Amino acid sequence: MRWTIDTTHAEVEFSAKHLMLSTVKGRFRTFSATGETNPDGTIKAMEMSIDAASLDTNVQQRDDHLKSPDFFDVANHPTLTFRSTKVTHAGNEVTIAGDLTIRGTTRPVTLTGEYTAPTKDPWGNLRAALEVSAKINRKDWGLTWNKALEAGGVVVGEEVKLHIAAEATAVAEQVRATA
Repeated sequence: MRWTIDTTHAEVEFSAKHLMLSTVKGRFRTFSATGETNPDGTIKAMEMSIDAASLDTNVQQRDDHLKSPDFFDVANHPTLTFRSTKVTHAGNEVTIAGDLTIRGTTRPVTLTGEYTAPTKDPWGNLRAALEVSAKINRKDWGLTWNKALEAGGVVVGEEVKLHIAAEATAVAEQVRATA
């Protein structure tokens, strides 16, 4: 069965250390995703596209810097993508290996978390949910800007935590065809 993300019930977030002290969080406001499930309802494949310019950390000056060539370079690389290459399930635990593309560089990433199998909502729609996370090193995708601190350390940590929480709905034509 084919699925599409319900963006009103989804979030794509990231976080990184600032000044080696605190964690700064951000999100992408605009994204889309599709998926496919096996006959038993488990995830078979998924793809996600994220609008890099929709980045939001609640601080405009920081957002502008993150959108600049120092980081995401959204003028030249407007989209981040993820495409699964292998999905494994163990009960409601899911591991999704795939290719993440940022700034034109594609590298493997493994997302882990929980999957809630399809169920009907009160309006008769089939829905499923996914909540997964990963840790990446931003330098692997060419996001290398930094400044050394006088007391040691750097302004921006290299490790970035990614988090995706989403509901998806079955593509309507398929639901009608199987009803």
